[in-house]
Amino acid sequence: MCRSIKTLRPPALPEEATEDEIRAAALQYVRKVSGFRAPAEHNREVFERAVDVIAAATAELLDGLEVRGSHRPTAA
Repeated sequence: MCRSIKTLRPPALPEEATEDEIRAAALQYVRKVSGFRAPAEHNREVFERAVDVIAAATAELLDGLEVRGSHRPTAA
């Protein structure tokens, strides 16, 4: 669907995804789904809220994924 959104998990991205990378992916998703590159003023709040919610869901997903064969450091 969104070919410009890059994979944010190993091995495609060897290090942890940054907040900026996660937010950029969420923004690309919202742009694609809404059909707007930038929202009109009257849609800005809902557009930004959607980006925030999707970024949070993406971070939660990435934190919970277990990628077998990767050497993700564990907390001691």
